[in-house]
Amino acid sequence: MRRLGTGIGWRPEIADAVEEMPGIEWVEAVSENLCPGHLPDSLLRLRERGVTVVPHGVSLGLGGADRPDAGRLAALAERAEVLGSPLVTEHIAFVRAGGALTASPLMEAGHLLPVPRTRDALDVLCENVRIAQDALPVPLAVENIAALVSWPDEELTEGQFLYELADRTGVRLLIDVANLHTNHVNLGEDPARALGELPLEAIAYVHVAGGFERDGVWHDSHAHPVPRPVLDILTDLASRVAPPGVLLERDENFPEADELHGEVEAIRVAVDKGRAARTAAGGVGTAPRVSRTPTAAGADAAVRQRLGLAQAALLSALVAGTPAPEGFDRVRLGVQARALAGKRADVVGKVAPELPVLLGARYRPAFLAYAQGCPMTGGYRRDALDFVAHVLRADPGDPGDVDPGVRRELREWWLERSGPVPRSTRPGARLARATRRVLLRR
Repeated sequence: MRRLGTGIGWRPEIADAVEEMPGIEWVEAVSENLCPGHLPDSLLRLRERGVTVVPHGVSLGLGGADRPDAGRLAALAERAEVLGSPLVTEHIAFVRAGGALTASPLMEAGHLLPVPRTRDALDVLCENVRIAQDALPVPLAVENIAALVSWPDEELTEGQFLYELADRTGVRLLIDVANLHTNHVNLGEDPARALGELPLEAIAYVHVAGGFERDGVWHDSHAHPVPRPVLDILTDLASRVAPPGVLLERDENFPEADELHGEVEAIRVAVDKGRAARTAAGGVGTAPRVSRTPTAAGADAAVRQRLGLAQAALLSALVAGTPAPEGFDRVRLGVQARALAGKRADVVGKVAPELPVLLGARYRPAFLAYAQGCPMTGGYRRDALDFVAHVLRADPGDPGDVDPGVRRELREWWLERSGPVPRSTRPGARLARATRRVLLRR
C-alpha cells in the first residue's frame, strides 16, 4: 500500500484552513458531496500542489442484504477517476433495509448501522465487497464503524470478522481508532484485542476523530477534540505496524485553524510514540499474515433474505417505532433512535436551511415528532419535502399545526421543489397559479 502520510478530512467549512495547514500530505472528501464536473476550487488547487485526494463513500451500504447499487458504484468510480485517487473507501455497515427482498417498504437510516458479526452476514458482505471491487477502477478499503447497539448471538469478534473479510476478499482496511474506542465504551470490546486480531498488513490508512460521553454512552460526533484514549489506541496500533496514512476527521463545530492544526500535530506525536516503541522492541510487531487467494463463493438467496429481514426489523424499530427485535437492549435502542432522529433534523436543516428559518423554535420539535413515525425513504432532500408535506397535512388546532402565514410560505416552498423542474416564474404562469388558488378557496 502506497504511503499517504498525515492528512485531514476536507470539508467546505475548513477549506481555507486545510489549504494553508503545513504538513498536510493528503485529504479525504465525502464522495456523495462532490460533483465530478464541478469540483470545488480548493480541491483543485490541492490536487495541483500534488496533494492526494481520496473519495470516502457513506451511502453504499456494503453490509446490507441487497447487492450494491450499480449507480452508486458508478458514481464512486467516477469520482476516483476524476480525482486521480489511488484508492476509494466505504464502510462495513448497512444504511437501508426493506424493499423487494423482504416484501416490505424500503427504509433509509440516514446513518451507518452495524452488521451482525455472523457467518451469514460475513458471506453477504464478502460477496458485496467483491462486486464493488470489480466495479471500481482502484483498490477499495472498508472502514469499521462505531456502534451504540450490538446484535444478539454474534459468532465473531470485531477483529476476527475484519480478518476473515480481508482474508477472503483481499480488501484493504480503513481502521478507525475512534470507533474502536466507541465500541469499547458502548459495547465493552477491548481495542487491544481487536488490534491483535487484525491483519495489520491489510491496513490502507487510519481515521482519528473526537466524540463525547453522555450517560455512559459514547457518541462518535466528529465534532469534538480527539480525546486521549483515542490517541492511546493510535499509539498502540503504531507500535505494531507503520500505518501508511493517518487522517483527522472533523465534520462540524469546527475550531480555529490553529486548534485544528494542534489536533493534527497530536496525531503525529501519537504515531511517533508508537513508532519509537516498535523500534525499541527491535521493529517486531504482530507477524504479517499472508492472505489467501480471494474465494469466489457467494451468499445464496435464503441467506440474503434472512439478513434482510433481521436488518429491516432493527431499522423499523429505530425509525418507525415498531417493537424492538428479540435480544436487543431496548434502552440502548432508544438512545440510537433518538440519535438518528436528531441527526435527521440537523441534516435536513442544512439541506433545506429555509425550514428552520420559517418554523423558528418549532422546527426541531416538529421534525422530531414527524420522525417518530415517518421513516426516511429517499435521502435527506426527499426527507425535507416529506416533512413539509407532513406539516401541511396537520389539521388546524393540532400540535403540529402552524399559523396561516407560515403555512402559505411552506406550501410555496414545497411546490417550488416537489416537481421535476422548478415552477416557472413567467408572469403568465404566476397569474395562472394565483387564479387557481383563488378559485380553490371559493
